[in-house]
Amino acid sequence: MIKKGLILAGMIAVLSLSSFAQVHGKIEGIVTDSEKNPLGKVTIVIISTKTAATRFNISTDKQGKFAQIGIWPGYYQLTFQKEGFIPAYYEVKVSIAESTKLDVKMLNAEKAIEKALSDADRLFFRGYKLYEQQKYEAAVQSYQEAIKLNSLNWGYYFNLGLAYKKMKEYEEAMAAFRKAVELNPESYSSNKELGEMLGRAKKFEEAVKHYKRAVELNQDDHDTYYNLGLVLIAVGEREEALEAFLRATDLKQDFADAYYEIGTIYIGQNNIDEAVKNLEKFLELSPEHEKAATARQMLDYLKK
Repeated sequence: MIKKGLILAGMIAVLSLSSFAQVHGKIEGIVTDSEKNPLGKVTIVIISTKTAATRFNISTDKQGKFAQIGIWPGYYQLTFQKEGFIPAYYEVKVSIAESTKLDVKMLNAEKAIEKALSDADRLFFRGYKLYEQQKYEAAVQSYQEAIKLNSLNWGYYFNLGLAYKKMKEYEEAMAAFRKAVELNPESYSSNKELGEMLGRAKKFEEAVKHYKRAVELNQDDHDTYYNLGLVLIAVGEREEALEAFLRATDLKQDFADAYYEIGTIYIGQNNIDEAVKNLEKFLELSPEHEKAATARQMLDYLKK
């Protein structure tokens, strides 16, 4: 006779796995050489562009295939390394309950080039570990040494920018992110970070350009739409800013700051009903917010 406890435990395990799959994603693919031959024993490092502590280390099988499950949604840098080949670098987006697939081709390298690039990657990963340990100055030095050996890897500059950002050295961070975008214009993470640094420097028109590029590359990040709205307001594009803030609240329905901005824009448009509705929503979500007193004053005036 099968015990009910065992059945219940089994059901819980199945439900847990189902829930796990629903909120995580997967990266998989195949690695081949220039003649399309599969490459086994390729070392692959997967690093989150948002959370330094998130890192996976895997390798390809004999057929050149690889897979990593259980990855939180977001953007990741992937490094592919194998002796005798030039390392390959990618940025990929992982979505909930979906598989991100890659077809990676690695080129043969001369010994001297291979050694220089391998040394650069070792310095980069040392910098990454130092960053993870919050030793940002040492991380900067390690990233800079990696760049001296390989100045064409956008990921080195991106991570250098993150370290400078932690040190609040925003001019240096902006220069690093700018170089990352120059080397990889299709990098969502680099465009987003550069937009933020440009906004801090009050270079709003250029910030708009990079935030717009970021939302073209990724339509799922509420923070990016919100920041795009802020810099659009700074350049006088309030109608377009409203669209960005509304998109932010579509993606995150409890985004208090976005409702505040929407409310103030509607005041400027003399749309009293919508202004009241959004400011009340802001106060409902964040009654202790630093702008709460201002919101209440505006509501008192609008309701007279």
